[in-house]
Amino acid sequence: MEIESYWYLLLIPLFFALGWLAARVDIHHVVRQSRELPRSYFQGLNFLLNEQPDKAIDAFLAVAQNDTVELNFALGGLFRRRGETERAIRMHQSLIEREDLGREVNLQALFELGQDYLKAGLLDRSEAVFVKLRDSSLREEAERQLLEIYQIEKEWEKAIQIAGESTDPYADKIIAQFHCEIAERELSRSNFAAATTSLENARSVHRPCVRASILAGEVAARQNAPEEAIVIWRDIERQNPAYLALVAQRLLETSRQLGRQEEALAELRAWLENYPSLDLLDSVYQLELAAHGNEAAFRLVRAELKRNPTLLGLEKLIDARLPLVTEPERRDDLTLSRAILQSYTNRLARYCCEQCGFRARQFYWRCPACGGWETYPPRRAEESDVVKRHVS
Repeated sequence: MEIESYWYLLLIPLFFALGWLAARVDIHHVVRQSRELPRSYFQGLNFLLNEQPDKAIDAFLAVAQNDTVELNFALGGLFRRRGETERAIRMHQSLIEREDLGREVNLQALFELGQDYLKAGLLDRSEAVFVKLRDSSLREEAERQLLEIYQIEKEWEKAIQIAGESTDPYADKIIAQFHCEIAERELSRSNFAAATTSLENARSVHRPCVRASILAGEVAARQNAPEEAIVIWRDIERQNPAYLALVAQRLLETSRQLGRQEEALAELRAWLENYPSLDLLDSVYQLELAAHGNEAAFRLVRAELKRNPTLLGLEKLIDARLPLVTEPERRDDLTLSRAILQSYTNRLARYCCEQCGFRARQFYWRCPACGGWETYPPRRAEESDVVKRHVS
């Protein structure tokens, strides 16, 4: 009975022997494969380890001539990243011309060639390649590249068509931005009817599109309908109040045309109280300064700084205070303080992309660095940092 309960112990030596045999087989396989690799391959690895990339590439090129397809792809991609697009193009073209490779390999080589053309700025050639690939297994990747090309070329109608076939959950938001780009183009040509149609298309695709409302107000203002423009811009408070700062100046200018400057000042003051913003503060400050003088403008900034303390607000406070100071020594102290403060606030006074972190002095609907749409919050970097701290 006791012997039967321990019979499985006899299997341990057997499992050990099988493991040893498998390891030996794997080692022999690895050694055999390494002997089959050409010497240039190991020379290339050695050059890479010694941080000699140019010599490594030459060594790998010698290996690639021995029908190593994967290495050809790797080198072509490396050339493209290094900006050596001509070498990348030649390498991928040579793969396409080979008849002994399978269809999928040829398609991959064609896709890589399209990326080479795009990197080299040969947009027409790149577009032709990716259009051809739309009928292949690489359709999704090809359409993604085509969308990028059409955005670079500002061919918004084609971009809308491609994005409309996408499975991207954010496609509606992006398509609305394309319609807004068309509207801006038509607005610059004073083609108000076409601009209005594009903005209606933008809102039908993505109703919360704030940019469409901003532009719709601009179309109304340009058509001598200032009251309609003001109504449209006021409605942004309901859509997304964070964007009110982007229309504050235009609302002020339009209200002045109607002789309703005090009404605009009261409204902007209410916006600033409910939705603190450095850009709004600047607009209200300028209006207060023009309407009621330096003392009123200073009181406004001081009250706002107490509610929402920021370095940019402090700089604005010093600007407001300087005209009120008559003693030369105090003026010199304030001027020096402002100069020191500006060395810090220049960095904080920029808009920051939430997707890639790129900072810019002006607001962009599309990040010039990563190409993301609506990735810039309509607030300065210092304000964004304050919001993040409150949230966390």
